[in-house]
Amino acid sequence: MKQAIENYLREISNFTTDSADELEKFRVRLFGKKGVLNDLFTEFKNIAPEERREMGKVLNELKNAAQQKLDELKATVGSSEKKNTKELDLTLPPAEYLTGSRHPLQIVRKKIIDIFTNIGYTVAEGPEVEDDWHNFSALNFAPEHPARDMQDTFFISENPDVLLRTHTSSVQVRVMEKTQPPIRMIFPGRVYRNEAISARAHCFFHQVEGLYIDENVSFADLRQTLMYFAKELFNSETRIRLRPSYFPFTEPSAEMDISCNLCGGEGCGFCKHTGWVEILGCGMVNPAVLTNCNIDPKRYSGFAFGIGIERITNLLYNVKDLRMFSENDLRFLKQFVSAI
Repeated sequence: MKQAIENYLREISNFTTDSADELEKFRVRLFGKKGVLNDLFTEFKNIAPEERREMGKVLNELKNAAQQKLDELKATVGSSEKKNTKELDLTLPPAEYLTGSRHPLQIVRKKIIDIFTNIGYTVAEGPEVEDDWHNFSALNFAPEHPARDMQDTFFISENPDVLLRTHTSSVQVRVMEKTQPPIRMIFPGRVYRNEAISARAHCFFHQVEGLYIDENVSFADLRQTLMYFAKELFNSETRIRLRPSYFPFTEPSAEMDISCNLCGGEGCGFCKHTGWVEILGCGMVNPAVLTNCNIDPKRYSGFAFGIGIERITNLLYNVKDLRMFSENDLRFLKQFVSAI
């Protein structure tokens, strides 16, 4: 044991380094749980009592020598690393700070909301998980009504009464149940339909629906409101047309087209050479819906409309594939920094 201690003393005396990693290995080898000193002190317990005094003195010399060498090298390595560290130059320009951008759908959503809030509409939101009453029945969808087949639905349990909403019209119902006219509100949100994902369709998308109910509201009010919206969103030269359509919750109903913003209505590949592009559905609120929501249809009338945000974003930014909105590709999203 005495010979081993003398060998360790020579090793400690000759050891030198300017590396923090090597110094740490040196410390662990000597002072670690399975290190040299720990093993020697364990062995010290087993030597004869008459030898302990001399061996204890030698062991302490080894421990002190190891600690002294460790302290000396720590100071040397520390000063060496400081010399190698470059001083901070406060005159240098700052590192480039990359700012993020809002998602294109959120940019367009805000534009639509701003247009309608500027003319007195308020915003309401509701749950994405709905029941059959608010999503279908209150909106004049009878259980066997063929219009239910227009919207393939995600049911989230075996109970057909619980589903992912297929439109934000469900929020209209919730508002009408609790609020008496006048009502002038818009309802933005995400909706879900069981459709095959492609460049033109997705299983989820975003809407902004609108509702105005008061005394003596007419189809002319609906047309003027939507004309204002189209001119504000696109440009003052935009024209609109309303084509007869069918929705169970509005009567009469219409699809609204705008003059193609790419060709100015002259006809191009985007508008299929018609000069018109469809952007939303609308109509006068069906009296049956008013009755279901405890609003007197003899006193009040109103109109409703539904706008697909992806559709509007396609028109504004000429995005040809709907899937790009949900793929989080930074090469695509960075294009919209200037649009904020």
